[in-house]
Amino acid sequence: MSFQFAASSNKRSAIKVLIVDDDPISLALLSNFLTELGYEFESATNGREALDKMRWFTPSLVISDVEMPEMDGVTLCREIRRRRSIQYTYVILLTYRSEHESLLMGLNAGADDYLSKPFSPEELRLRIDAGKRLLSLEGRDMMIFSLAKLAESRDEDTGEHLERMREYSKLIAAELMTWPKFADVIDCQFVELIYLTSPLHDIGKVGVPDSILRKPGKLTPEEFEIMKQHTLIGADTLKASAQAYSEATFLWMAYEIAVNHHERWDGTGYPHQLSGEQIPLSARIVAVADVYDALRSKRVYKPAFSHEKSVEIIVQGRGTQFDPDIVDAFVKLESQIREVAESYSLRLPAPIVDPLSLGSVPSQPVAE
Repeated sequence: MSFQFAASSNKRSAIKVLIVDDDPISLALLSNFLTELGYEFESATNGREALDKMRWFTPSLVISDVEMPEMDGVTLCREIRRRRSIQYTYVILLTYRSEHESLLMGLNAGADDYLSKPFSPEELRLRIDAGKRLLSLEGRDMMIFSLAKLAESRDEDTGEHLERMREYSKLIAAELMTWPKFADVIDCQFVELIYLTSPLHDIGKVGVPDSILRKPGKLTPEEFEIMKQHTLIGADTLKASAQAYSEATFLWMAYEIAVNHHERWDGTGYPHQLSGEQIPLSARIVAVADVYDALRSKRVYKPAFSHEKSVEIIVQGRGTQFDPDIVDAFVKLESQIREVAESYSLRLPAPIVDPLSLGSVPSQPVAE
């Protein structure tokens, strides 16, 4: 097997790899290949040694030969699947056996992919890339959930608010995807990402003092200025994460939502007074979803508004607070929006936010 490497990459991959093969030549070739591509890896000569290594080395991806002494690759795969782990381990099996037999053995053992020997470096690279895509999806979902829960821990009543507004955002985005105007902007991936990342819109509240965040009454102008900083705190947090983990491109949508979901169509919002289409589309969608849920939620200083009253206030903000197209999509979907709202409890007060969010509602800090 001859390996011809592409240009070497100096950037070390976050993916850890364990290679398992009793053939020293094959092991050396795999080691050189992974070194050239910048992967952190460990090696073992059989399945038992591999399991011992995994006691202190936690690989995201295992590349293992099938035929090995002491413990073969199929048994190793089964043992990996039996172990409890905080992350998924992607397993690629290597074999000289017939394609059909290898496929059945791999699937039965819980393998994710397999390669028949001899294989080309390019083929192995593509299989590794496929594994990385699957692992990045798992890591993405875990990261989003963890960050959203971090914000929720600071405010006792955000949980169902997050669930509702992400559903509203997904419905609106899916509707807009069918409009010719948005055909080149919104696709299925956009719809999925806004559903996944919209719960992070208030992640910046982790930086707001409890005395303000949990105040049961009206905020003073000075307190409200501090509350408004949650957009910038959230943006800084998510931007730093996006820059540190370049493969986590989904964090950029979370960033643009966090910093812009209080901007207004007419340019009177915050923190940067953006207007019209200067405001990212994802943030314009979340703004409508967020305010509707605030209107439907009970506060210590106001009752929960009815669906009809809430829709009326959203429509009043068309072209001033909200993007007219998004309001039109919202109105078209109002029966579905109402079903989502009524499928969750709306009895508890939700997090406190800004008085500009409610249009014609009396000037009180309200939940988003």
